[in-house]
Amino acid sequence: MIFGIGIDIIEIERIKHSIQKYSERFERKVFTQREIDYCRSQADPSKHFAARFSVKEAVLKSLGTGMAGGIAWKDIEVGHQRSGQPVLNLYGKGKKLFDHLKLKTIHISITHDKQYAAAQAIAEK
Repeated sequence: MIFGIGIDIIEIERIKHSIQKYSERFERKVFTQREIDYCRSQADPSKHFAARFSVKEAVLKSLGTGMAGGIAWKDIEVGHQRSGQPVLNLYGKGKKLFDHLKLKTIHISITHDKQYAAAQAIAEK
């Protein structure tokens, strides 16, 4: 049973600008160290940071809370399987809410091109 869905799209240039302006401060506020390491290892880190930012927004929407629920950016982490399929990891208040809502899983999907990154999240009970 679907509990909630979320979708988000972001201009990659917006994230690139934030990284240039605030550098490590922005990265460390929004992304886990694993996400930072992964994005930095890619040819175009900005597009991967933007994709992960978009996932975080989509997940918050699928939970029905947005940022008002007290979930921190780093409570939501995007990893990936060997196949490249994105995998969601939740920590802190994000994990507590997931458990409280008795959710089974949150499916995520990511896409990006030269200008935009987008993500979808489907929370399943």
